[in-house]
Amino acid sequence: MISRRSVLAGSAALAGAALFGRPDRAPAFTRALPPAAEPGAERIVSLDLKAAERRLTLPCFDGHELPLWTFTDKAEPPVVRMKLGQRLDTHLVNGLTRTGEHVSIHWHGIRLPNDQDGVPYLVQPPVEPGESYDYSFVPPDTGTFFFHTHCNSAEQIGRGLIGILIVEGDAPEPYDADEVLTLRDWRISEDGTSFLPFLTMEGAGKAGTFGTVRSVNGRRNPEIVLPASADVRLRILNVDPTRLTEIGIEGAEAAVVAIDGLACQPFPLRSWRMGPAMRADLVIRTPADGGSATLVDYFAPKPVPLARLTARGPARRQGPFNPAPLAAARITPPDLAAAIRMPITFSATATGATVQELADSGAPLGPLCLSEGNLWAINKASWPSDMHQIPPPMAKLERGKTYLFELRNVTPHMHPIHIHGHSFTVLKSNRRDLPPHHADTVLLQPKERMEVAFVADNPGKWMFHCHIIEHQETGMMAWFEVA
Repeated sequence: MISRRSVLAGSAALAGAALFGRPDRAPAFTRALPPAAEPGAERIVSLDLKAAERRLTLPCFDGHELPLWTFTDKAEPPVVRMKLGQRLDTHLVNGLTRTGEHVSIHWHGIRLPNDQDGVPYLVQPPVEPGESYDYSFVPPDTGTFFFHTHCNSAEQIGRGLIGILIVEGDAPEPYDADEVLTLRDWRISEDGTSFLPFLTMEGAGKAGTFGTVRSVNGRRNPEIVLPASADVRLRILNVDPTRLTEIGIEGAEAAVVAIDGLACQPFPLRSWRMGPAMRADLVIRTPADGGSATLVDYFAPKPVPLARLTARGPARRQGPFNPAPLAAARITPPDLAAAIRMPITFSATATGATVQELADSGAPLGPLCLSEGNLWAINKASWPSDMHQIPPPMAKLERGKTYLFELRNVTPHMHPIHIHGHSFTVLKSNRRDLPPHHADTVLLQPKERMEVAFVADNPGKWMFHCHIIEHQETGMMAWFEVA
């Protein structure tokens, strides 16, 4: 752990190479990852979801009911737990009849068959109001994942259409507790009675449109009660459409044991920056009975408390903090010697640059319209504003071969880049000393060049996009085919 002053000094100088992940002088823990978990018997886990508008409240709404769009009758997102080897059978009903919204479900981070990936028009028809659709797949990986709609995502996610998916079986040495913490904003009017626009011209052309109310599990800075002097797993998910968060723990030792659901060699947590859709599993050694620690966001002028972690009960652990590693991921290692190198550049379009200049000048910006909708590009190609018009593929990959993507961000903003159907092996960055890990979403800093590699072993048509949803919906999206 390092001091708050040191973290803030690093945050002020964004170019600090060792700011994120393992610090230069903080060695990783040395316990080896156990072998990958073996799937159990295939049994059916049934899940019924009905996307509908429901007037509901959360503690962070201060007593107001808002027109949420949810998958169940509860305002909180559903949390589905299943075991490795089990099959998830999901029956989705679109009950958004008043709004006329079509829906589909993308199972974020799951390496599933292509026809289950939930991208409308590309791999499945959109589910129109009053219609239903069935998904069925066996997740191949343990870990922390989530699901969300992939249509009009800024509004649909903004109103609550998400869920959490936990695939268990990756902890050979069980922790003393296992908690899910979902981080997200809500764009709520000043009087708390209505939603603000989920996509704005200024936000889409810059870093995104931020929410006005921050929450963890639907509460503002909640108290989370944990066992005392214990090793506790915190599954932290950034499910916000826009906000980047740099998480840290004050008042307790902590280690990162998984990134985007997949095990990594545990390393001490200094701070870890998470863009939208990114996940990090931490293990913390909680304080003694009556003590507390704080989950904080350092990506701010001063640390923002996100949740209070209160320790209660008799001591569970003694001795130095040496967290048990998770079982290794079931990811095929890339063959770097034979990798096919592909440069991929993320940039603004001419329209996007103009929008940013206007926003910087303080000029008023009108609502986003189709003629202005293409603000961002991948390899100079922008996804059409009419989202159901599928452009040509970014690339056609040969099944079984290793590809090394050179990700280049030539914009002044950060972009969390998400790949469908696969997980990257993160190799190196020109700006940061990153620990080795797998990821399905990687955060590119301004002017950063990052190398990631993967084996194209999952056939089909796969999306590749920025997960700041306003950037995705204004052009920073592409697809590739594995054949």
